[in-house]
Amino acid sequence: MSLAALIAAVTPIDVAAATAARARNDGLAKPPGSLGRLEDLAATLAGIAGACPPPVPAAPCLVICAADHGVVAQGVSRWPQEVTAAMLGVFVSGTAASSALAATVGARVIVADLGVATPTEPGGVVDARIRPGTADLSREPAMARDEARRAILAGAAVARGVIDDGADLIALGDMGIGNTTAAACVIAAFTGRRAEDVTGRGAGADDAEIAHKTAVVAGALALHHPDPGDPLGVVAALGGLEHAGLVGVTLAAAGARVPVLLDGVNTNAAALVAVALCPAAIGYLIAGHLSTEPGATHALAHLELSPLLDLHMRLGEGTGALVAVPIVRAAAAALTGMALLSDVAP
Repeated sequence: MSLAALIAAVTPIDVAAATAARARNDGLAKPPGSLGRLEDLAATLAGIAGACPPPVPAAPCLVICAADHGVVAQGVSRWPQEVTAAMLGVFVSGTAASSALAATVGARVIVADLGVATPTEPGGVVDARIRPGTADLSREPAMARDEARRAILAGAAVARGVIDDGADLIALGDMGIGNTTAAACVIAAFTGRRAEDVTGRGAGADDAEIAHKTAVVAGALALHHPDPGDPLGVVAALGGLEHAGLVGVTLAAAGARVPVLLDGVNTNAAALVAVALCPAAIGYLIAGHLSTEPGATHALAHLELSPLLDLHMRLGEGTGALVAVPIVRAAAAALTGMALLSDVAP
């Protein structure tokens, strides 16, 4: 499938179904509006499914896209690049934070390698490799446009596979040492915010380290002059292979009318690219939580998405999205299972 075809497969959500869901919520055996944002979420799910009431998600799947970043050569992370490859083993062994949370909510976990630099790879990881990590975005484009396109299509292929296997709710996750630097660059490009506004501590940077990281982000923006009207160019110049892969996962899920739960700042950056490529994709996105990374706040504001949770999380891996899975299920279940007021009122 071409990128153009992937985008063309995404249609706007069903407004009539969403409107019917709001009307049904008003007619349930409760005061109108008393379930608060669950009612809005139920309407979103109805619009995505094109049905009222919408089905209750029964088979959530976490898709983690992993890749490495050449910008780590600039000292933007205190963690060595080899940690990315090491974490793949932790994911497939079922002992990562995301693994524990996925087990709690009954979510399958799929890990896709879009470009991990270290060649060793444990069994159980989907091989979607485009190249062994990006170039140093502070010196040159992170990747070629064609590589970004191929990464998007690789992510889409992963998503189509899990959807064909029955996944009816996709949570996005990421892994890649240095990826919060790339995410900050991408978010700045689309929101127009300064490097100081969108650069956060990532995996625990201290004040001196965050000042250096911010300078690297500012320098990259000045070097590339990203054009938000060219989203493929933005992710190629400033993003990561995992970001591009997550764009593909998002677009493929939207094309299949499957809701997408965003996690933290890296998935938020990918969402900006996906929506810039395909505006209709916005209707399929649900912000699972608000990461403490400052770029997440600006990205979600730009997308006009309100997070379901704010638990001061910033781990990534899809952890915040997974914690929100029961809320998504609850919204659909309430709309589906509650009695109508007309059935119980005297």
